Amino acid sequence: MSVPNRTSGASLIEVLVAVLVFGVGVIGLAALLITSFRSNQVGYLRTQAEFLAMGMADRMRANPLGVWAGNYNSTAYPITGTQNCTAASACTPANLAKRDQYQWSSQLTTFLPNATASIACTKGVTPDATQLQMRPPYAGNCVMQLSWSERAATSSNDAANPTPAVATRTYAWNFQP
Repeated sequence: MSVPNRTSGASLIEVLVAVLVFGVGVIGLAALLITSFRSNQVGYLRTQAEFLAMGMADRMRANPLGVWAGNYNSTAYPITGTQNCTAASACTPANLAKRDQYQWSSQLTTFLPNATASIACTKGVTPDATQLQMRPPYAGNCVMQLSWSERAATSSNDAANPTPAVATRTYAWNFQP
């Protein structure tokens, strides 16, 4: 007597378990992508802050008389107003410092969200006029601080709190122009 052939296949429970495992994997992959996007944005903003700080330090190195006179010192960046230096007239060191401040302020507001900054240079030994004309190294120290807002890594967007958490980041740099 022969036994009838039974067709074997996947039961409904096996299919549901497979779909559940696949769904958990897809959700994990989505969370990984979101974390990756946030980390890339944080890295981008920190790179922009470094780039802006280096740019202003280079401008200060190009204008040592303005640095010695304290024309770059300010706690109120970004600065608004008009610049005194134009292409038609020659710039004094003070006017060049103002022009640098306005341009840097424009870059701060363009590249960093809610950016604020400060520059404070302290003098070391005061040189005489002939030493200044020879472009000596600055005997003092400058402290530059940039602050901006970025989305916090632990923010939760739930129905009760739809606004993401925001953290303030600060880049501080001591340098000698």
